[in-house]
Amino acid sequence: MLADPLARTAHAAGSDRLKIGLVGCGGRGTGAASQAISADPGVVLWAVADAFADRAEAGASLLARTIEERAKADATFAARFDCPTERRFAGFDSYKAAIECCDVVLLTSPPAFRPLHLKAAVEAGRQIFCEKPMAVDAAGLRSLRETVKVATEKHLSLVSGFCWRYAARERDVYKRIHDGAIGPVRSAYTTYNSSGFRGESPRKPDWSDMEYCLRNWPYYTWLSGDHIVEQAVHSVDRLAWAMNDEMPVSVNCTAGRELRPDAPKDNNIFDHFTAAFEYADGRRGFHMCRHFPGAANDNTDYIAGTKGTATVNGFQNTQQTVVDGVTWQSEVPKNDMYQQEHNELVASIRSGTPINDGVRMTNSTAMAIMARMSGYTGQAVTWKQLWESKEDLCPEAWDLSAAPPPSPIAVPGRTKLV
Repeated sequence: MLADPLARTAHAAGSDRLKIGLVGCGGRGTGAASQAISADPGVVLWAVADAFADRAEAGASLLARTIEERAKADATFAARFDCPTERRFAGFDSYKAAIECCDVVLLTSPPAFRPLHLKAAVEAGRQIFCEKPMAVDAAGLRSLRETVKVATEKHLSLVSGFCWRYAARERDVYKRIHDGAIGPVRSAYTTYNSSGFRGESPRKPDWSDMEYCLRNWPYYTWLSGDHIVEQAVHSVDRLAWAMNDEMPVSVNCTAGRELRPDAPKDNNIFDHFTAAFEYADGRRGFHMCRHFPGAANDNTDYIAGTKGTATVNGFQNTQQTVVDGVTWQSEVPKNDMYQQEHNELVASIRSGTPINDGVRMTNSTAMAIMARMSGYTGQAVTWKQLWESKEDLCPEAWDLSAAPPPSPIAVPGRTKLV
């Protein structure tokens, strides 16, 4: 029994320690670690890993200060940080050391690393929080799909970073939709219109081309998947949720670069996508995202059923349905969806009842990637074509001295689907 990776921790009482390893020490990573530490008095930050030593040290130091401050109000937090210098790992292979010495790993590096890191964590039998998106290309998707199968066979908990699935009021309204409140869903339209990412991290003299790209990773498709995959995938995931996680048969997307500046150097991501997904039964799903500074922002789901409509916007506290002129608004207590992810992950480990978001996290990531493929090529892309694609955006070697992959700007109608 003790050979089973879940059994090793399932017996634990609330006071027993679960060693947390953080892989990727950026803002999302340190946020996830803080939430994991807050999920249970027996959780302890044990190790951190990052490609860059300064990021590993900064992440560990920030978390140490955060925990020290929280211990002033709750003395149990004093025991939730045990990450000395020797467990602050750096380098491209640092994830291996963090995974090796921990019970639970948080995977929050740039998305291009996710298939590699997830595979290693599952092979090691670790419990996992995996930030979205889970891949940036077809090769990564296929790796992800196989890794999820292994995680399921090993009865591991695998919680995804699709945080809206853990928001109480979103759960309430989507359950109501799935229970038929607005009739069968015929179409869904989701948006993620925002001003854009932060600006360039200026190049330092000692940075290689590879390091410069990694320090500015959101702006390169080979690292981020473009903003529809890295950021707007939240709204694509809610589109999938509206359709009860049935996958489309094809997508047709219009996309381009209207206002995107040339910095960071050689960046190649677009600044707008408008995708139309087709389903086998004739339903349609639509998604729009853009990075237009000064333009109107929106992050709303608009869902139409045969009897009524639903509008969902968690940032504006709108989770409502309208049927025959009567509006229903969710009134369940709001929660912190980011914290809820980790509360449920740790609870699943303690109880020995794994949570596995693997299939749906794979499918939502795949929908965003196929939309990007369609936007880049100007061609309709089928679900079958996506999974058979030979697209592989990774560099030949993860090495700071290696050349980063080419990053040409796609031209719809000219760029070919591979």
